Amino acid sequence: MTNIAAALANAGISSFRFDFTGNGESEGAFEFGSYWREADDIHSVAQHFHEANRTVIAIVGHSKGGNAALLYASKYHDIKTIVNLSGSHDLKIGLEFRLGKDFIERIRKEGFIELKAETPGGIDYHITEESLKDRLNIIMLEECLHIDKECRIFTVHGGADSIIPAVAAHEFAKVLPNHKLHIVEGADHVYTDHQAELASVVVNFIKETSGQP
Repeated sequence: MTNIAAALANAGISSFRFDFTGNGESEGAFEFGSYWREADDIHSVAQHFHEANRTVIAIVGHSKGGNAALLYASKYHDIKTIVNLSGSHDLKIGLEFRLGKDFIERIRKEGFIELKAETPGGIDYHITEESLKDRLNIIMLEECLHIDKECRIFTVHGGADSIIPAVAAHEFAKVLPNHKLHIVEGADHVYTDHQAELASVVVNFIKETSGQP
């Protein structure tokens, strides 16, 4: 996201990056679910800029942030360009891999699951049954049907993404009428070796949809 922000600045487009509630430097408790809360966080940020007479031309989100951006569009209908980077079409995907095959039974018995960070500096998850239900109750492709048809959606996905496979991008393409798809061939979930292509396609799309020269 920092590389995309820099590329936008080079194109004369300002951007604002923020941490969701309970993430990074933001106050509040981190939740494993909280997708709708994060959509509301985006709304709070957008409202702040609207009240300051600044025009919000696009929302860009990566992974869970991509899902939050799509949910925002399904609920609020005031931003006409959404960039979904590597979001998931099905929020059940990956849960068994991360939590174990019996995660539903374990969380019902214990009330929570502790998941230690896989890398130094990563996040330790305390997953409650409530936060898990919050995630599982969201049917992403159904929510996408509530997005206004004039809202332009750009989905970018890594062709070699092993965390959220690229099939997700193609599933979004099936249900979103005003949709553009770009697969970054060979890219992983965080576009490790494909930052330049990612930044380029995102900036060009935002310029195209906003009428920027």
